[in-house]
Amino acid sequence: MRIRSILLILLLSTPYLLIAKGKKLNKVVIDAGHGGTDGGARGAFSSEKDITLAVTKKVGRIMADSMKQVEVIYTRTIDDYPSLQSRHEIANKANADLFIAVHVNSTPFTYTKVLEGYKTVKRRGKKVKQPIYRLIKHHETKRAGVETYVLGLRRNYQKENAIGEYSENVTNEPGLLNEDDPQTAIIISQYSQAFLSKSISLGSKIQEQFAAQGRPDLGVKQMNLEVLAGSAMPGVLVEIGFITNVEEERYLNSDSGQMEVAMAIYKGIKAYKADMEK
Repeated sequence: MRIRSILLILLLSTPYLLIAKGKKLNKVVIDAGHGGTDGGARGAFSSEKDITLAVTKKVGRIMADSMKQVEVIYTRTIDDYPSLQSRHEIANKANADLFIAVHVNSTPFTYTKVLEGYKTVKRRGKKVKQPIYRLIKHHETKRAGVETYVLGLRRNYQKENAIGEYSENVTNEPGLLNEDDPQTAIIISQYSQAFLSKSISLGSKIQEQFAAQGRPDLGVKQMNLEVLAGSAMPGVLVEIGFITNVEEERYLNSDSGQMEVAMAIYKGIKAYKADMEK
């Protein structure tokens, strides 16, 4: 009980002390967004699900060659669709240290009204010309660049639930989190805050690598994403470009483009690892 009280005091006085620094990065889960019948966003000639799978495999291969001490775990390696819950479970059961989801961005459809001609109609006994318009649907955009998301606060309760469920993995202290002890909720909250801090750090480092390549840096943002909420660890979702931008779609489907994207994610993980293990 004395040890538990000391841990609680440390958590309250310096919230990230137990998990912010010094912990080894041993396992990283890489999640290729969408898959199977869920193609994700569509471009002029490609689907998000295929790009994300190709990029995640390249990230994994680079890490296997250059970061041998870190185990890479995939949520999928073929064109299938694991549910979001399955993706969480893969990461949680593996006791992973990071969860990285790879996605491709898109923009909403827009419409242009085009005059096609006229038709003659009667209006109050008179013949008048009425214009005929056709709506042309557009999905192309000039918007370009990379942005990374961390978990928004509205789904924080899910993150805390996951931490509580996998508490022995998270704390490496069997019995530290006891659901019958009111102090447990405080400790879980501190872990959740620490995970958010670490997620922001990872996201920032990944964005820095993309910016160094010359890609537009759209920043690190918060969003209430289910795929990040159920994992009991820090996590980010990286939107690696816009499939609705003609140039970026070509780039994201090229082997050289995918390798550059994979290298940016790898270097971001490497920089995060070096910082966290100081």
